[in-house]
Amino acid sequence: MAPRPSWKGHLRLSLVSCPVRLYPATSGASRVSFNLLHKDTMNRINMRPHDPDLGEVERADLVRGYEYEKGRYVVMDPEDFDRVQIESSKTIVVEQFVDEDEVDPLYLESPYYLAPDGDFAEETFGVIREAMRQEKKVALSRVVLTSREHLIAMAVRDKGFLVTTLRTADEVRSSEEIFEDIEDAKPEKEMLQLATQLIRQKAGKFNPETFRDRYQDALMEVIRAKIKGETPVIAKAPETGRVINLMDALKRSLAESGGEPARKPPARSKARKPAAEAPRKAKRAGGRR
Repeated sequence: MAPRPSWKGHLRLSLVSCPVRLYPATSGASRVSFNLLHKDTMNRINMRPHDPDLGEVERADLVRGYEYEKGRYVVMDPEDFDRVQIESSKTIVVEQFVDEDEVDPLYLESPYYLAPDGDFAEETFGVIREAMRQEKKVALSRVVLTSREHLIAMAVRDKGFLVTTLRTADEVRSSEEIFEDIEDAKPEKEMLQLATQLIRQKAGKFNPETFRDRYQDALMEVIRAKIKGETPVIAKAPETGRVINLMDALKRSLAESGGEPARKPPARSKARKPAAEAPRKAKRAGGRR
């Protein structure tokens, strides 16, 4: 069963448009979650709103306010939020197309799926999708979600689109301040060759199904043991020793991966050059006289 859409509206490319729905592409249902309990009563704690003057208050009496000066607020009613309607509140307008590899992963934030809303929308939706697939382009647009307008990248995914909200430029830190103290020195040729071999041995295809959250698995072992009244026993994480000899560490890593360090290429022989080159030298020497 498909989840409830996060947003409903239209997808528009120039004068062509169709109704669409936006769905969350991820789920946190499998995460281990906890409740806060009182240590003596074991009762679940309810977080109740509290007013400094009135004490505990009902949630129905709460309103949303914006602090424009210290201690002074303007109250926003639901109708006020309804008045804020811009184009991207109801329509994803394609503003630009870029190459698939042009969107820096640093800017990628939250993923969604975009699907046509109803059978009559499928033809228009399909034409835009297949044209983008053929041109290998990603569409840039905007959409209003959670009271904020987001820049989005829309890429073809199976029979629909993968829509990813993007961070803005002022939300992304420059890497220069982090990497500025790293020396830009070239590694030794043999070490680089060993590291390259190690990378090639461990190369493979990305398969997220092989990944498990080992921390959550270990956490569940502790939980199950405590439910049974047992003392949980979990193996400690192996300690990572300090690398003293990088060359030795690379060679041992390669050996443990089932490979052998590449042999050094044989040294070039310093034997005399073939006699056939002698007349050529003599000819050049004669020409300089």
